[in-house]
Amino acid sequence: MRHIATVMIATALSVGVSAQTTAPPNDYSKPEAWLCRPGLTTTQDACAVDQTTTVITEDGRFTRESFTPHSNPPIDCFYVYPTVSLDQGANSDMTAGPEERNVVRAQFARFAAECRLYAPLYRQVTLTALRAATAGKPLATDRTLAYTDVLNAWNHYLKNDNQGRGVALIGHSQGSGVLSELIRREIEGKPVQSQIVSAILAGTNVAVPKGKDVGGAFKSMPLCRVADQTGCVIAYVSFRSTSPPPADSRFGKVPGEGQEAACTNPAALAGGRGLLNAHLSSANREWVTPPQAVNTPFVSVPRLLSAQCTANDNGSYLEVTVNGDPHDPRTDEIGGDVVTNGKVVPSWGLHLVDVHIAMGNLVEIVGKQSKSFSNKTR
Repeated sequence: MRHIATVMIATALSVGVSAQTTAPPNDYSKPEAWLCRPGLTTTQDACAVDQTTTVITEDGRFTRESFTPHSNPPIDCFYVYPTVSLDQGANSDMTAGPEERNVVRAQFARFAAECRLYAPLYRQVTLTALRAATAGKPLATDRTLAYTDVLNAWNHYLKNDNQGRGVALIGHSQGSGVLSELIRREIEGKPVQSQIVSAILAGTNVAVPKGKDVGGAFKSMPLCRVADQTGCVIAYVSFRSTSPPPADSRFGKVPGEGQEAACTNPAALAGGRGLLNAHLSSANREWVTPPQAVNTPFVSVPRLLSAQCTANDNGSYLEVTVNGDPHDPRTDEIGGDVVTNGKVVPSWGLHLVDVHIAMGNLVEIVGKQSKSFSNKTR
């Protein structure tokens, strides 16, 4: 996972709105301002990618799982991606690089099984800025710019594309932070809230009162507790069962008396332990012994990963257990850790694969929510 750690590392930087940006607004009527949206050519659309998966069972058998987008999806999905830009400035430009296109392929394109897909480009706080801050040499970032771009894209989508349809909001890390701000400022308490199918806010700290499902970050949107519940939030940060959040963890804790970081387990929304349906990148790993070539972009490893929400003194989180068996030919390990100078950084947990490890679960939940939403609005 070294390549992923270099290119895909996402940040828990707050994207709160502090001042009005002076940068000129983007024109979201232009196709090039979007990574994914209906009507783009297959060359333009970052979501028009191969999602074929090799399923590897415990006995080492390979089967090929094809992917077919929904022919007429009843809802939309609106996605804001994490910190991936390798642009040299503190905020990215509006030219999609391989890093933006790759994260869409890994985190969002599979939702085409249930949704029409919308993913705007935005001038996010860059990976360059994150690295500079980590090195103690912070750059002057414009966090308001990132939020304002997404707000303008959202408003353009509502005015020109939505037409009263239900929409699921999907984000990771910085993208989840931006969407959280959008919900607080532009959605809760407004008519458009009735159109929100759900909000998937992975890899960020969403505050809720301890032991409760609503309050804290959001006034009226509760955590999702059943798969066909609508208008609710799925939020979690993931750590290995063998490496829980340390005292300096970036995730799993929130300020405020009586508040905790929300954890909704995509594998068991009602609580308890469940099996994760992961779709992992097939690259840079030997999946069976002896090695066998994998010729699809994704791998699924049924029953290898399970998860439950738990807490320690340093935060609440999704505890991911790898149920490996050293006596069978399949791998007993997955990547996803942040690695610096050859060493795992425990404070990040499994941040790099927050979405990947639960991709199948999340798509299935959105499908059930879509049916429930459609039944309610008929």
